[in-house]
Amino acid sequence: LICSKRVNGYLLIDTVKDFDSRFIVPQWPAPANVSAVITTRQGGDSSAPFAAHNLALHVGDDPQLVQAARARLLCDLPKLDSIQWLEQVHGVKVVDAQADGRVRTADACITDKIGLACAVMTADCLPLLICDQSGTQVAAVHAGWRGLAKGIISKAIARFDQPADQLLVYLGPAIGRDHFEVGVEVLEAFYRSAKTVSHIEAVTTAFVPSAARPMKYLADIYALARAELSVLGVTSVYGGDDCTYSNSDAYFSYRRDGATGRMASLIWLS
Repeated sequence: LICSKRVNGYLLIDTVKDFDSRFIVPQWPAPANVSAVITTRQGGDSSAPFAAHNLALHVGDDPQLVQAARARLLCDLPKLDSIQWLEQVHGVKVVDAQADGRVRTADACITDKIGLACAVMTADCLPLLICDQSGTQVAAVHAGWRGLAKGIISKAIARFDQPADQLLVYLGPAIGRDHFEVGVEVLEAFYRSAKTVSHIEAVTTAFVPSAARPMKYLADIYALARAELSVLGVTSVYGGDDCTYSNSDAYFSYRRDGATGRMASLIWLS
């Protein structure tokens, strides 16, 4: 595959190599016109502690290297003209993706435009990729525990024209329960946001008391997301079986490394 695009001042002419090591392609029954990829830490030019394929500008990496990595990403992905990048703040704001090159402050974006990718960046937080069964809308959601407890998923689901049972959700790589120790305040935040008795029961199951430290819990962010999706009426949920913390070759992890880069999860219509 030969790629030639001018993006943010970069003229990129390259042969795409090692696609399998640089990207994860979600395995889910999305419509044929819906494309999605999740980047790994492989294939970029950033140096430690951001080695190597860092796509975040806010972590202290060389901005020129990050912009070049973003430009190359756009070049590498087929039938993609623009990417909506976000400044994520662990909130519940959902914005319409635009192809104007502006970075928008939000933790989710949605679009019905062809060739425009919704993207979120993560390094332990949970990325969700969402589409409807008819392939007319797509969204990307950044769900750390704060945003998840505040209702970022429900805000994103509400932006779709189709009902929740007509949506498909893919849960991308996030920190696994064995490595996600949290305080009692996190458990209490999810109890406060629970919508039904069954939701409360699911939250309880998602937190396991730490054997090493009192008043600490091991939290299953995948289970918490699935519980929220179930309450909202979303029944088609895929992914959710990878751990960023334990796979240092493939993923950045803030909990593991502190200063580190970010992966990107993207979804778009073609």
